[in-house]
Amino acid sequence: MRGWMSIAYLAKPKNLNGGLVARGASGLPFVLHPGLTLAVVPPQLDAPRTLTVSEVTERAENEALVFFDEVSDLSSAELLAGCELLAREEDIDASVLEEAEALPAWEGWSVHDERAGYVGEVVEVAERATQPLLTVRRAEGGEALIPLVDEFIVDVDEDRRIDVSLPAGLLDL
Repeated sequence: MRGWMSIAYLAKPKNLNGGLVARGASGLPFVLHPGLTLAVVPPQLDAPRTLTVSEVTERAENEALVFFDEVSDLSSAELLAGCELLAREEDIDASVLEEAEALPAWEGWSVHDERAGYVGEVVEVAERATQPLLTVRRAEGGEALIPLVDEFIVDVDEDRRIDVSLPAGLLDL
């Protein structure tokens, strides 16, 4: 959807009044605020397709308990758990968008795993609600998707090399 951006992920329902734990999209600070209108993806059959934020209570860095005008009970909140929230780019402060552009341009960098050795070359960094994914063109053909999370990154050096420690089987997916 042109002009829209993923800004949060609804992790789980939190209380009987329809509250949901929301986590900010990777690479963005938490930007949900009262009055913000959002689109829900994927749309759920019996749930609202658009939501208006009514209340936000921060819980942790990049996470908050959020209430929406259209969600008033636990059963409605349960339908929305696992969905992404999209906002119009024009509704987000421009400085936040500039911050989102701050992901390193890692296209062309080589990826090396502690066990598997040379994995391949990064062809894209794809933003997802939970974390960015490195799309890596495998040396033996095909592609691998590697979550770009601190737990997997061992080292990044100036020689355009990313050293990772991947869980067993991740490269076989």
